[in-house]
Amino acid sequence: MSLAARYGDPSAAVAVANEVLAVQLAHRSVRRFGPRDVTADELTALVAAAQSAPSSSNLQPWSVVAVRDPGRRKRLSVLAGDQAFIAQAPLFLVWVADLGRARRLAHRAGTPLDAADYLETTLVGFIDTALAAQNAVVAARSLGLGTVFVGAIRNRLEEVAAELGLPAHAVAAFGLAVGEPDPSEEAGIKPRLPQSAVLHHERYDADAADAHIEVYDERLTDYNSRFGLPGAWSDRVLARLRGPESLSGRHVLRATLERLGLPSR
Repeated sequence: MSLAARYGDPSAAVAVANEVLAVQLAHRSVRRFGPRDVTADELTALVAAAQSAPSSSNLQPWSVVAVRDPGRRKRLSVLAGDQAFIAQAPLFLVWVADLGRARRLAHRAGTPLDAADYLETTLVGFIDTALAAQNAVVAARSLGLGTVFVGAIRNRLEEVAAELGLPAHAVAAFGLAVGEPDPSEEAGIKPRLPQSAVLHHERYDADAADAHIEVYDERLTDYNSRFGLPGAWSDRVLARLRGPESLSGRHVLRATLERLGLPSR
């Protein structure tokens, strides 16, 4: 198994190989889908894979809403930055950081749940949701399905919550479009930073790691140019994080979370 595509480096290689690694290393985002539906059995398998992910203290603080209705997918696509592939995909999964279940448990038991008001618990909710969803992504790829995460579902969280009927203390963390990849889509395996830029041994060495960014910028620029996309990785990072205006409405996320019942002391 070659790492050449994953790193955009013909010399990259790994001496271990198996089917799971092959699925993971071949991952790419899919934004154009074929006509076939995602079956009920496939959805069951994806959620089972998601529930097999680790969970902090086995809190399992997440839920997922499977959206198949074309009208609802269209409305969600508008709320998530007018991304047409959400409406085009046969299945859109909205992954929910869900502390409502624990809140209802405490209400029935007549016991306080004060620790749910702290940032740590909010972080656990979002982290566990992400771990679960990533398991589902790998499972989907193993079934021949393509996926793409949609962070823009957080652009208008209160409207998304209303569309999905989310209870208090439950927040949409991100979406995931799922379907059969359209083979005509022009896309490839996007190169990642070299391992030397992200892997440290014993202690963090920023200078050594950052020395590899220039080479990566060249590789990603070459990749982007094949698909008519401009810019290097560094340009993308700086533009994406330049200021609150680049966050597409998510600069007010803390206040929105508080209104939806996820305060963060």
